[in-house]
Amino acid sequence: MSDRAVAEVVDITPGMGSEVANLDLRDLSSFSQHWLADLLARRKVLVFRDQSLSRDQHKAFARVLGELHIHPSNRQVGAKGDPEVFAIRTTENSRYANGDAWHTDVSCEEVPPLASALYVRELPGPSGGDTVFADMTRAFATLSEPIKALIRSLNAVHDGRKDLARYGIELKAGQSYPCATHPIVPVHPDTNEEILFVNPSFTDHILGVSRSESDAILELLWRHVTDDPRLHCRVRWQPGTLTIWDNRSTWHHAVWDYFPSSRYSERVTILETRRPRR
Repeated sequence: MSDRAVAEVVDITPGMGSEVANLDLRDLSSFSQHWLADLLARRKVLVFRDQSLSRDQHKAFARVLGELHIHPSNRQVGAKGDPEVFAIRTTENSRYANGDAWHTDVSCEEVPPLASALYVRELPGPSGGDTVFADMTRAFATLSEPIKALIRSLNAVHDGRKDLARYGIELKAGQSYPCATHPIVPVHPDTNEEILFVNPSFTDHILGVSRSESDAILELLWRHVTDDPRLHCRVRWQPGTLTIWDNRSTWHHAVWDYFPSSRYSERVTILETRRPRR
């Protein structure tokens, strides 16, 4: 029986996001790398319910798509714990919730990650803590032609220190964090579709224009994405849910609406080997 015959795929919205039923992610023989990569590239966000995964099984599933990425906080700042797992814990004592702003995971890397797979191990209750995603392929497609022409030739600087500053974190002597320049409109390496590849958390400025021009262009792009719900899909977490998203063609926002309850999740991220290109 083929992969597609086993899995039941139900779309969350017409343009982006699908729930995938009838797959036990512990059984890696029940699906192929090609099937998973193709579905992820097309639907951008995949939700798997009713899973029971150990940390090693979570990582094994992610490795179907490639080698695992080590987050800069583990690789360069010296965070403790499993370097291949980015742990995200929010409690009533937290000053902030990680990911509580629109972003693409560590787009400041020279080669930004291919995808992220998040498994929530502690939920705040029967509701709250949803993740909202934005479709950056459609975001570019719905811009006007003059704006498309303007930004196609431009590059932007993605600086990890901008994201750290949101959390009040300053690097200490001897520490570093990635900073990279990427095209604003690369093509997806698997679908060849043009993508809007900037985000509010990491993109600092556009090269070749004045700072005021850069700020104005970026603010226009931020508003274009955040103000249009047709670009969004929302994932509600339940016990045993794993969600994987294409980091090259999405933004996401972890909604912190559950204070003072706690939430604990673990993210495993997959390396990309191809730099963003026009």
